Amino acid sequence: MKTTMNFTTSAIAVAIAVFLLSSPLFAQESQSDAVRKVQTEMEQAFGTFPTFMKVYPEHLRPGIWEWTKAWQSPDAAIPAKYSELIALAVAAQIPCNYCVYYHTEMGKMLGATEAEMQEAVAKAAEIRHWSTVLNGAGLDYEEFKAEFDKMLAYVKKQAAASQESKKE
Repeated sequence: MKTTMNFTTSAIAVAIAVFLLSSPLFAQESQSDAVRKVQTEMEQAFGTFPTFMKVYPEHLRPGIWEWTKAWQSPDAAIPAKYSELIALAVAAQIPCNYCVYYHTEMGKMLGATEAEMQEAVAKAAEIRHWSTVLNGAGLDYEEFKAEFDKMLAYVKKQAAASQESKKE
């Protein structure tokens, strides 16, 4: 009985060791399959496997590709065109020439007009401008928020009054 227990215990230990040692190999094989799948999907989508993806670390490609596709999903809260306008504005502020080109062309493809793209970039510049002014002036942040909240309440009250007068 003792010999059977030792044999069973040894067999279980060996099975666990083999599983633990082989798991990273399965993960690597699965990772390689995932990397190949990304390349295949991108070639099918774009007619090529882009250089910007070739220089991206292989082990990160599956994740970034899924992330990229999710932004273009019809399930996204922000429609793709507006997402590209936001990205263009951010790209202009970073600045990133590659990103500006990419998001300009994607925006056009998704129906963004030249005027919309110009306005998105101008909005980014406006934010940069006021960030410089407000931070440079050293305004107290809590005082700024309190003042803005009062201004916003006033504007809402005025809008409500205007709506009431239109009903009469």
